[in-house]
Amino acid sequence: MKKQPKRIGLAIVGAGRVGLIRGELAARHPQVDWIGIAEKNPERAELVAGRIGADFVTADFRELFARPEATAAVISTDEHLHMDPILAGVDRGLPMLIEKPLATDLAESARVLAAIEKSGIDAVIGYTQRFRRRWLVAKEKVRSGALGDVTMVTSRAFMNRLVAIDNYRRTDNPAGISPMVISGTHALDIVMWMMEAKTPIEVYARSVDKALGPQWKGIDGSAAVFTFSDDSIYQCVISWALPVVWPGAVYSLEVGIVGTDGVLTIDDTHRDIVLATDKQQGEGYLADASRRVDFLTSYPVGDIALGELRGPMREETHSWLNRLALGLPTQHATAREGHNRLMLTKAIDLSARLKRPVKLPITPGDEKRSA
Repeated sequence: MKKQPKRIGLAIVGAGRVGLIRGELAARHPQVDWIGIAEKNPERAELVAGRIGADFVTADFRELFARPEATAAVISTDEHLHMDPILAGVDRGLPMLIEKPLATDLAESARVLAAIEKSGIDAVIGYTQRFRRRWLVAKEKVRSGALGDVTMVTSRAFMNRLVAIDNYRRTDNPAGISPMVISGTHALDIVMWMMEAKTPIEVYARSVDKALGPQWKGIDGSAAVFTFSDDSIYQCVISWALPVVWPGAVYSLEVGIVGTDGVLTIDDTHRDIVLATDKQQGEGYLADASRRVDFLTSYPVGDIALGELRGPMREETHSWLNRLALGLPTQHATAREGHNRLMLTKAIDLSARLKRPVKLPITPGDEKRSA
């Protein structure tokens, strides 16, 4: 007997940029027949509700979760505000798609993970880049042994400072934000996904703060080397302090994976499609009057073409909705993987602050260590 797809009532907490995208995509899915949103900003709530045809709007996520129609949730608040809605979703028993990271505080992340795993709900993390074909192809080559035993990986991510400034403006605790925790985590997740059979045991890192530090009390960039239990290594570098006119809409990434039998290099810098124009561009993360050149397709979410979003967030959202409706397996990051990525990024920041190697894994108590 053929299994009937489940109907979905979707609760979206946080109607910002990503909440709107997820909502618009969900509104077109054949199994979604109810959408509610919780958004504190009333003007934004009204705009998004109109765009997606929301059936229910509130400023309180608890009121949203109390609705009997809600059968699943997207958590798309600011990164540092994830814990309370996630725990409320766990109490309600809702499967969730949680925007990365799981939390920005390691203790909160550990608490959330414990609650999710105790409840047994299906909670996944929005590491959108897993849904781009190039990373799926790379994953398959590593998984199938085409490279032999992976011995060394490198990644280099460059970003202009628009994302950094936007994040620092939205927080009263700049010490809780870093390029690794907010943005470097994408490259880190891709690499750790490739190396999921290996166990990192130590990290050694350094950071610089000469561009963003004076005004924003923030970190410009970090470099780190991970050592694994089998002596393989991973070297990663990220800077999100490049000038605003740097052409990458957000991410410009290069990855190299070396194994005993082969090598795989991935150019994800987006320098193959370059737009230069006299007109200000409104695409990407944020519009800026000084930007006239763009590496097209470098916005990780995807691109608007012919009136619709095309790209990995569309694939990821549809895949998650099909996971709910049809029980299909997907490549989403698990909550445990999400916590692991936060732990590793926090370990990088800790090692850079202490200026010495740090043993892995670290605990929430280690995160605040100063000596």
